[in-house]
Amino acid sequence: MSKHQKPELRNDWSKQEITTLFDLPFNDLVFQAQSIHRQYFDPNEVQVSTLLSIKTGACPEDCGYCSQSAKNDAQLERERLLALDEVIQKAETAKKNGASRFCMGAAWRNPTDKNLDKVIDMIIAVKGIGLETCVTLGMLSNEQTQRLKDAGLDYYNHNLDTSPEYYGDIITTRTYQDRLDTLEHVRNANINVCSGGILGMGEKKSDRISLLQQLANLPQHPDSVPINKLVQVEGTPLHGVDDIEALDFVRCIAVARILMPKSVVRLSAGRSDMSDETQALCFLAGANSIFYGDRLLTTDNPDENHDQQLFAKLGINTAVAEHYETEPQSGCGCSS
Repeated sequence: MSKHQKPELRNDWSKQEITTLFDLPFNDLVFQAQSIHRQYFDPNEVQVSTLLSIKTGACPEDCGYCSQSAKNDAQLERERLLALDEVIQKAETAKKNGASRFCMGAAWRNPTDKNLDKVIDMIIAVKGIGLETCVTLGMLSNEQTQRLKDAGLDYYNHNLDTSPEYYGDIITTRTYQDRLDTLEHVRNANINVCSGGILGMGEKKSDRISLLQQLANLPQHPDSVPINKLVQVEGTPLHGVDDIEALDFVRCIAVARILMPKSVVRLSAGRSDMSDETQALCFLAGANSIFYGDRLLTTDNPDENHDQQLFAKLGINTAVAEHYETEPQSGCGCSS
C-alpha cells in the first residue's frame, strides 16, 4: 500500500490473519493502527455521546454481566420507562455538556409496540434538540425497525458481546443468531449500526479474535464499534472474574481499527477503571469516541470535568457529529 492509498475495506478476514495482528510487537501494532486511523479521521478529535437508561431493571434475559437481569442478584431497583419530559431535560443537559449523540437504553428482551410508540416520541424530541439519536431496545422485528427508521433514528445499538464460541457461557436466553438477525433488520432499514462487544468476561484471546472477526466480516462494518471493558457488579455471575490487562485491551482497540478502518471505535464502558495513560493509548490505537457523563445505564463513568481535563492534556478536541458521517461502505454504537 502506498503512502497515500487508503486501506482496502474487507469483510473476509480469517482468524489466522487477525491472530497475526494480535501477535505483532505492541509498538508495531499501534503504529499500524494509528497510521490507518489518520487515513480516515482527525487523530486529535473524539466524538462524544451520552447514554441514558430510559427503562431500568427486570430484564428477562440472563446475561451474566448485567445488573439489570431479573435472573441476577444485583439488588438493582426496577424502574418504569422514563417520562418524555425527563428524557428531553437529560438530552438538553447532554448537548450543553458537549455531546453530539444521545443514546437511550431500555432493559427489554424486545420492545412491545406500545412501548415503541413512547420511544419514538423520545427520538423525535431528541432530534428536535439537535442531537443524533441512538437507541438500544433488544431484539427488533422488521416492522419495528422500519418504524424507527421512519421516526428518524440515526443509530441502533445491538452488541454481539463476545465470540460465538464463548457466547453460551454468558447468555442462554438469546442466541447469537438472534443478535445477527436484529443487525440485519437494522441494516436493511438503512439505520446506522452500532455493534461491538465486552472484554474481560473470562474469555480467551481466541474469543477476542473471533468477536472482532464477526464484527469485521458483517456484510457492512458497523458504523460505530463500542469496545466495552466489563464493569463487574456484585450479584452477577461474572463478578470476580479475572480482569483483562490494560495492554491487552489496547491491542483489541488497535486490531478493531485495522479491521474496520472507517468505523468509529468507541472506548465505552469500563473507563472509570482505566488510568489516563491507558485511555491515551486507546486513542493512539484508534479509539475516537467515548460516552460522556457520570453514568452508563447502571454503572459508573468518569465525569465530564475529568474527561475535559484529559482531552486538554492530550490536545484532543470533541468532534461535532457531521465530522463522523462516513461514505457508505461497499458490501457493508451503548453499552454493557
